Parts: sequence; C-alpha cells; structure tokens
Amino acid sequence: MNQTIPYITDDFINKNCSFEGLIKVLEEGFSNSNIEVPMRHHHDFANPKEGIDSTLLLMPAFNPGKEFGVKIATVSPNNGKYNLPAIQGMYLFLDGHTGGLKAILEAKSLTVKRTATASALASYFLSKKSASSMLMIGTGALSINLIKAHSSVRPIDTVYVWGRDFEKAQKICNDLKMESFTCIAIKNIEDKISEVDIISCATLSPTPLVLGKWLKKGQHLDLVGAYKKDTREADDECIMKSSVFLDTYQGGLKESGDIVIPLSKGIITKEAIKADLFELCSNAKIGRTSDSEITLFKSVGHALEDLVAASYFYSLFQKSKQTFQ
Repeated sequence: MNQTIPYITDDFINKNCSFEGLIKVLEEGFSNSNIEVPMRHHHDFANPKEGIDSTLLLMPAFNPGKEFGVKIATVSPNNGKYNLPAIQGMYLFLDGHTGGLKAILEAKSLTVKRTATASALASYFLSKKSASSMLMIGTGALSINLIKAHSSVRPIDTVYVWGRDFEKAQKICNDLKMESFTCIAIKNIEDKISEVDIISCATLSPTPLVLGKWLKKGQHLDLVGAYKKDTREADDECIMKSSVFLDTYQGGLKESGDIVIPLSKGIITKEAIKADLFELCSNAKIGRTSDSEITLFKSVGHALEDLVAASYFYSLFQKSKQTFQ
C-alpha cells in the first residue's frame, strides 16, 4: 500500500511557529539524557565548474525507540550568481523503532526557528528577568526571529536594529510595527549598545562588531554568527568581562572564533566556561547569579535542536491534517 510521506514546507513552519511552545520542548530536549547526538559530518567535495569546493553537512540525532533524524545541507559558495541560496537543505524525520521515514521538512525555516529558540532559551536563564530593551545587530533571516524569540521570554518594550544597510534595518522595523514593542533602526552600534539589556548579534562579520568597552553591568550578550574558527563577533574584552555560556561544549569549544580564538590566546580557559544548555536545562548548573553580572551566550547550533524542532512541527502538521479531515 502506497503511503504519501508528509512534506512540511517553510511556509507551514513560519505560519505555525510559537516560540513559547518551541522553547518549552527545546528545554525538555536539552534535559533529556537519552538523546544521542554524534558530531556532525563535514565533507568538502570538488565542484569543477565553479573552481571552488562545495560542502556536504550531515547532522544526525537519535531519541532511541522514539524518533531520529538527520539534516542534510549543502553549501555552494557561488550560488548567488544563479540566484540560488548558498546553503540548501532538507530534514529527514524518521521513526525510532522501525526506521521508516515519517516526514521531510524544508530545512531553512526549521534551522532559523530552532536557532532563535535556543537563544531565547539561554536568555531565560541568563538575561535579567526585567530586561526590557534589546539591540539586534544584523539584518539577515535570523534577525526578526531572534527579536520575537527574545521578546517571548522577557518584557521587551524597545528594540533597536543595526545593519550595514540602514534600509534593511528599517525594513525589519517596518515588518515588526504591529508587535507590542517599539522597533527603531539605528545607524551606529555605539549609539545604543551601552543602554540596552540584551544584545543579539547574528552576522557574517569576520571581525568583532561588539566591543567590550561598550558593555555595562547587567547586560546579556547573545552571539549567533561567526560560525568559523577564524571569525568572531565580540572582542577579547567582551570575553574577559563576561560569564561565558555555550549551547554545547561539543560544538562551542571547536567551531567558532568567538570562543576558539580567546582559548588559543589564553584569554579564557575551558574550565572558566560556566555551563552549556544541557547543564542549565537539567539544573546541573545555574545561569545568572546577580543583576550586575554580564552574561555571554555563544551559539553554534546543534542537531538536538533540529530533532526537537522537527518533532514539534511534525506534531503540529499531523494535528492540522486532522482538523481538516
């Protein structure tokens, strides 16, 4: 008997995402010691027509006996000239008992939503409960999602947005004009960075945009970009002033210059890193300890987040089918 495999689109994910709901299930996922996550597979392969390698990324995660999945992504740096995204991918969501394919999910929105959710989950543990203002540095696909996710865990009433292209920053504010907070585009980071409670940075900048000399007591710094070992969004002074937390030790200690470079220079030691999301969500370690502490969260992404998010959206998809039957 033929059975149609559900195909869950970016459009469905965007329309049905509740950050409150996704934060809850992600917290449960990070506190679930049964979920197994191997290191991601990274394979560069020749692309003769372009003269530059492409990359295949495989990111598996297993919840034994229940469900498992793998994100398959390709990175083709020259795709812009074909009007295609450089990163493309799909998520295969499978049955943990039989191994059967339960659904295929488009990976773009899945990745964006789970990444923003991880930052908001960290903020729940690390930012001040009274945090009411935020600076968003970056105007990519993650920006709006990070703003909405952070505002779902803290009483944000004012958001400032900075980007290299001021018009893109203004467009984000226009897109958010119906939200409960006021959104204002700014032309200089230093104009507002010392005033806000939360600073979220999601850029492709190879060099620091957030400088420690601008930080004030009680702030929370959320670093989402700088996914390569030789790139960073925050300088050494940020690291020295902050209590540092990671999404996972597995990736955080190895994949981003924001942590790798200070480690190599002796600015920070592995032992000085306070906790990761596994430890925070299982209450093995605590997050913020005072209103004057500066906290810094570095996210590089983790396959557990993909699996939990895929399961969440699959459940919503199944419910939506039942509603219309």
